Amino acid sequence: MKMGKGVEAALHCCVIMHWLAGRPVTSAQLASFFGLPPAYLQKTLRALVSDGLAEATRGQSGGFVLRRPGERISLMDVVAAVEGREPAFQCEEIRLSGRSGELGHRPGQCAVSRAMGRAELSYRTALAGQSIADVAGEAGSRARDRTIAAFS
Repeated sequence: MKMGKGVEAALHCCVIMHWLAGRPVTSAQLASFFGLPPAYLQKTLRALVSDGLAEATRGQSGGFVLRRPGERISLMDVVAAVEGREPAFQCEEIRLSGRSGELGHRPGQCAVSRAMGRAELSYRTALAGQSIADVAGEAGSRARDRTIAAFS
């Protein structure tokens, strides 16, 4: 499964907002830090705001902050905000078309759809079990300190 670049950008931005601990950061600052087009990153950050993960404030000291602690924002929360909540696999029931369809109606969900559903559940569960704070901690204090200094 391939996720858009927006997921990566959103996750990194959430880690930075977690490290900045409530100090607003602008989309322009984040775009410059990551070398991303400002309009692209603004759209990604707006998805986080729309889903209630981040908050945008206006004014001289405005910017984006997380709406809740990084410990309470899962990676799945961020993926869902950016990519949506629809399942990655959409069964089109091709088994009921063409020559396969001539074999007759087969009730219930097909084995392929069930297998893909189990795989997606596993993937979503794994993402839901990791928080922004977990990822920030894994990055280490050196990365945290250098990043915070870059935004000072």
